[in-house]
Amino acid sequence: MPELPEVEVVRRGLAEHVVGRRITAVEVLHPRPVRRHLGGAEHFAAVLTDRRVVGAQRRGKYLWLPLDSGDALLGHLGMSGQLLVQPSTAIPEKHLRVRFRLHGAEGGERELRFVDQRMFGGLAVSAGGAELPAEVAHIARDPIDPLFDDEDFVGRVRRRSSGIKRILLDQTVVSGVGNIYADEALWRARLHGERLGAKLTRPQVRNLLTFVREVMEAALLEGGTSFDALYVNVNGQSGYFDRSLRVYGQEGRPCSRCGTAVVRVAFMNRSSYFCPRCQPRPRSGSPSRPRTRATGALDRD
Repeated sequence: MPELPEVEVVRRGLAEHVVGRRITAVEVLHPRPVRRHLGGAEHFAAVLTDRRVVGAQRRGKYLWLPLDSGDALLGHLGMSGQLLVQPSTAIPEKHLRVRFRLHGAEGGERELRFVDQRMFGGLAVSAGGAELPAEVAHIARDPIDPLFDDEDFVGRVRRRSSGIKRILLDQTVVSGVGNIYADEALWRARLHGERLGAKLTRPQVRNLLTFVREVMEAALLEGGTSFDALYVNVNGQSGYFDRSLRVYGQEGRPCSRCGTAVVRVAFMNRSSYFCPRCQPRPRSGSPSRPRTRATGALDRD
C-alpha cells in the first residue's frame, strides 16, 4: 500500500502537471471508485466539469485538488490506486476507472487517469473542502508537515500504554507513517516495536521522530518504494527506495549494522521486521533506558 512518501511523490507530480488546468470532461468507467460520493457517478462528473484545479494538497495518505468552485476533488489511493497524467491519445490502462480531460495553455489536451486494480481506493467531491476537506479533518498532521508539533507528539506518545509501532500507525496521533517506514525508523532508532510509549523517555521519542523524518526524506529522494507495478508516480515511473530498506522485507538476511539475521513476526494482520540484537524485545515491567541520537544513528559508509 502506498505510504506517505509515495503519496507525496504523487502530490508533487499533480502540482506540476495538473494545477492550473481546467477539467473539460469526466468519465466514470466503474462506479466503485466514486462510491463515497453520495450524489453518485453522474453528479460527481457534473460538479467537476468546467472546474479549474488551483492546488494539490495532502493530509497523511489523502490527496485533494482544490478547485476554483471552493470544492475539492478528494482521493485515496488505497492498495493499488494510481493517478496518472497521460496524453489524451494514450492507450487506456487495463484497470482505468475514472478519467478527467484536462485543458491548459501548455502541452495541449491531457488526461488525469485514476487506475486501480483492486479498487480499495476512491475519489469524491468534498463540498467546500478546498482548504481542508471535512472528511480528513480528524487526521493528524504528518512528520514532514511544516506545522507538525513535535512536543505535542512527544507528549501524546508518552501518555500511551500501547507499543510504539502501534502508536506510529495511529493516524490520529501522526499521519502517513505506514508499516514500511515504521519498521525502518524503529530500526534506525534501535527500538523494538513493542516498547510501550509510556516507558519511552522524551529524548527517545524525539530521536525516533528524527529517524521517521530521515527515512521519509530518503524515500522521497528515491521516488518512494515500489515492490510491484501497483505504485508508480504520475508519469508511470516506479520508486527505488526498496533498494535501501534495512529491515522491512529482509527476513533472514543479516542486519547491515550488526550482522544478526532479521526477524519477521505477525503484527496487526501484517508483518513486522526487526533486528533482535539491535532492537531487543522489552522485558515486562522493565524501565526504558535512554539512548542518544548518536547511538541510534545509521552507520555512515
